[in-house]
This record gives sequence, structure tokens and C-alpha cells, in this order.
Amino acid sequence: MEKILFYILAIIMVVFAVASVSSRKMLRSVVYLLFVLIGMAGIYFLIDYNFLAAIQLTVYAGGIIVLMIFSVLLIHHIEMELEVAKTFKKIITAIVCMAGLGIFLTTIYSHPFNVIENSNSTTINEIGKGFLSYEAGGFILPFEVISVLLLAAMIGAIVIAKGTKKTEVGRLKSEE
Repeated sequence: MEKILFYILAIIMVVFAVASVSSRKMLRSVVYLLFVLIGMAGIYFLIDYNFLAAIQLTVYAGGIIVLMIFSVLLIHHIEMELEVAKTFKKIITAIVCMAGLGIFLTTIYSHPFNVIENSNSTTINEIGKGFLSYEAGGFILPFEVISVLLLAAMIGAIVIAKGTKKTEVGRLKSEE
């Protein structure tokens, strides 16, 4: 039963991932990406990584997708259609993707992967202590650096989305 659920989730993720990158509408691409992230959380639940699945749903499927939707809505390009790539670029992309798929499949099938039963389960308490520890093996510094980086990215996105006003653009053109 787990194998069937895995294949169903994998097919859903692949279909929506292809739809996300091939859709010409920005808002639809973001919604398709949402389904890919939800499928990934389903796989985490399937392998009994409940905490990671919950983080996937809240941070990525919840927060990042909402941020992307707001970004699309802020810049007033809900129905903006992306340009179609030229045939030459499509052929190059297909060749690179097939080469990557070949390397991936060769790697997967040339190495024996053995299932290892993991009897150690990490509790949320241990994860929290590891996250907020400043000793060896702690992640407080990377956690704070990422929070500053995300803040800078949000400020940059707001500045880019805000753009310049038409009167400023007209004044800048008249000065040239």
C-alpha cells in the first residue's frame, strides 16, 4: 500500500512540476508549485517524518506560496503571459534534461541501496535544542543569518514591486 501511495504522490508531483514550468500564466504556475510542495509533504508523512512534513506544509506550502501569490498580485501581472521560448532554446533544454535524466538513472541503478531500519527517532524537543544551541553542532548562527537574508529579500521584493511612479519616469526622461 505504501508503494502505491508513493507512486501516486510521485506522479502527481511530476505532473504538477511540469505544469508549473510550462504554464504561461504566472498565477497558475504558483498554484501548480503549491501542489508539488504538498506532494512532497505527503512523501514526508509517508516515511514517518512528521515534523519535516509539518514544516514543509507551513513554511513552503503555506508561507512561500502566499508570498509568491502576493508578489504576483502586487506587481499587477495576474494574467501576464510569459513569452514562449524559441525552438533552439527548447531543443537545448530538452538535450540537457535528457542528459541529466541519464546521469540520474545511471547513478540510481549502478549503486545498491540497502534499506536500513532506523530505530532512533528524534523528538521535537531535541530538534529545538539543536536549532537554538550555540555550541558545536548548533544552528543558531545559520538560523539568524537566514532570517536576515529573508528580510533583505523581502525588502528587495517590495522595492522592485513598487517600481517608479509615472511622473518620476516622465521627469527622468525629460532630464535626459
